[in-house]
Amino acid sequence: MKVLKLIFKNALRHKLRTLLTIFGISIAVIAFGLLRTVVTIWDSAVDATMANRLITRQAVSFIFPLPYSYKEKIEAVPGVNKVLFQSWFQGVYKDKSNFFARMAVDQETMFDVYPEFLLTPKELADFKKERDACVIGADIAQQHKLKLGDKMVLEGDIFPGRWEFTVRGIYKGKNKNTDKTQMLFRWDYLNERMKVEVPVRANDVGWYVVQIADPDKSAQISNQIDAIFKNSTAETKTETEKAFTQGFVAASGAIITAMNVMSFVIIGIIMLVLANTMIMSARERTREYAVFKTLGFSAKHLVGLILGESMVISLLGGGVGLFLTFPIVAGFEQAMPKGFFPFFYIEPITVVFATVATVLVGLISAIFPIHKALNTKIVDGFRFVG
Repeated sequence: MKVLKLIFKNALRHKLRTLLTIFGISIAVIAFGLLRTVVTIWDSAVDATMANRLITRQAVSFIFPLPYSYKEKIEAVPGVNKVLFQSWFQGVYKDKSNFFARMAVDQETMFDVYPEFLLTPKELADFKKERDACVIGADIAQQHKLKLGDKMVLEGDIFPGRWEFTVRGIYKGKNKNTDKTQMLFRWDYLNERMKVEVPVRANDVGWYVVQIADPDKSAQISNQIDAIFKNSTAETKTETEKAFTQGFVAASGAIITAMNVMSFVIIGIIMLVLANTMIMSARERTREYAVFKTLGFSAKHLVGLILGESMVISLLGGGVGLFLTFPIVAGFEQAMPKGFFPFFYIEPITVVFATVATVLVGLISAIFPIHKALNTKIVDGFRFVG
């Protein structure tokens, strides 16, 4: 108990220095938590994919469309359960800062192929019944204060014109990492206008989402689909949904890798801040350690005093940092457009990393002061002037 009392007294001897060190550690832990959250959430987009879904797109580039007529041919491939087609619409809702996915889809298969998008039977029936109906994610509804029956007006860019939709469904997510930031409307409504306004773009879809019975046969089925359209005017490339999503993530790979590296560089910064404090403390207490040795304090006691002080400061800083990370991440989530990060939360692994790092920093920062205290002779300690 006396040793613990000494540890806390030593830690608070220079209150300003200790408080600044705790503050520095807290800021570093918050930065670490925020960066790691961005990295893990970005990777979670890949984890949210389903093994039984394939994506068939234009072989040259994702931006080129595919004919609607491919649907029946894909459905005829053995092992295929359902085929969904989608088209990226883009457009502007209110202003360009409101970024979220806006897609024209096949209303008959959309919610069968994506069972993680939860919609009530009535909402689904209304969506299938009305040509200008749309379904939006719960996060988009909350952000823009939309409810069933409200109108959503989009100004088209890829598909020019004024497009008016009625909200007939608000889907929820089956899992925490389900994307609840999309707007979905009927492809046939889009196609009807294209037939009149831009006939050359009619009967085109963006890509196909293929639901298969056996995920283990994904490679075989992918090859069969691509073989059907080989040497056609619009050849295809079929891959798993995970591989397709990884392609998008890889496009930002350099940024994500840099953020990942920076998050761990911050751990080194924490260690330098605390190590500097501990080295200064050990230097100031050289004579005190000599007195302790004279009074019979063993090496074990000295190690306990120095390591304990380092751990107290490190854990206090880490604890304050973790405590503040949660509201700061929540605030960051509110400030970001909903469509930029479909979901944003601190994963348990981030808390584990931050906790382990805080403990390790406390341990490592005490090594040099302990070594100096144990190896300084009593006479040299008494002679020290600093």
